[in-house]
Amino acid sequence: MAFQDIPKIETYQWYLDLAFSRAKKQSSMLKTQTKGPRLEKVKAGELARIREIKRVLVKHLNIILKGFPSLDSLTEFYNELVRATLDYPELKKSLGAMKWARDMVEKLSSQYLTKLKRTQHLRKISEYSSEYYGRISSVMKQVRRQLEYLEDARRVVRNYPSIKSGIFTVCIAGFPNVGKTTLLSKLTGSTPEIADYAFTTKKLNVGYAFFSRHKVQFIDTPGTLNRIDAMNPIEKQAYLAIKYCADLVVFVIDVSGRTYSLKEQKKLKSMIDRFHKPMIIFLSKTDLLEPSDSERLSEVERLSDSKMKGIKDLAKLKEEIKRRTRDYK
Repeated sequence: MAFQDIPKIETYQWYLDLAFSRAKKQSSMLKTQTKGPRLEKVKAGELARIREIKRVLVKHLNIILKGFPSLDSLTEFYNELVRATLDYPELKKSLGAMKWARDMVEKLSSQYLTKLKRTQHLRKISEYSSEYYGRISSVMKQVRRQLEYLEDARRVVRNYPSIKSGIFTVCIAGFPNVGKTTLLSKLTGSTPEIADYAFTTKKLNVGYAFFSRHKVQFIDTPGTLNRIDAMNPIEKQAYLAIKYCADLVVFVIDVSGRTYSLKEQKKLKSMIDRFHKPMIIFLSKTDLLEPSDSERLSEVERLSDSKMKGIKDLAKLKEEIKRRTRDYK
């Protein structure tokens, strides 16, 4: 979804200034080119001015309307993401206001073009032109707040992750700083931001790799995900990615327990189990275990299902993902 391509939405005055400026140039050119009585020259200039104002405003209002996709055209993930991160009723209202403004610009322009064409008086040309500029300015001023909201919304959606549908997708889940982003880098060769402190990941990192000639999409999901009623926007993205996009979850556990206790990590895993997604347990930071920590490792491995124990080796993890992709249809 190309949310990043939505152009910047300006203030109502910016659009008016642009339209009036270009209309003035167009009018001056037509006046110069038109031969005959002064009435015809003035009329030609004003007709050109109105047509240009209409063209500029309608063009930019249509750009805004086309920039925001309708929910009906979105995948479940993006549909829910829009609802989770934006005031959707306000979004609909604001886009409706853009359609109203566009239709009013077209309607008023048509009305005043007809009036100008029919009049044979210079005074009337001046009156009609002044009326038109005032009414057009009023229309755009009436949608100023909606323009401001749409620009705020654009700033939110441009940070949405670019996630592809119809491709085998692996979500890497777990607490912050347990090694998820490092694992993504090793699986895909991507270079996301990695640092030795919690909450490094400020967005959903996405990477790709081929397994058995199948392209696999990997999503590094930040956040704890165990506080549904208190999630920040990035955690909501992670939650929805697992819910709607994941064909497989790789749950990363820090077996050293130095970031979060095994009890806390087990609780988070139980929450993700509710999505009923196939899961692989990947054991991270095993190099930090002491010989006396064998019981801890056994406890971690019991978190895995009965068919598979936790995987410690990256090569084995890749083999297991490869096996899962062969079954994907």
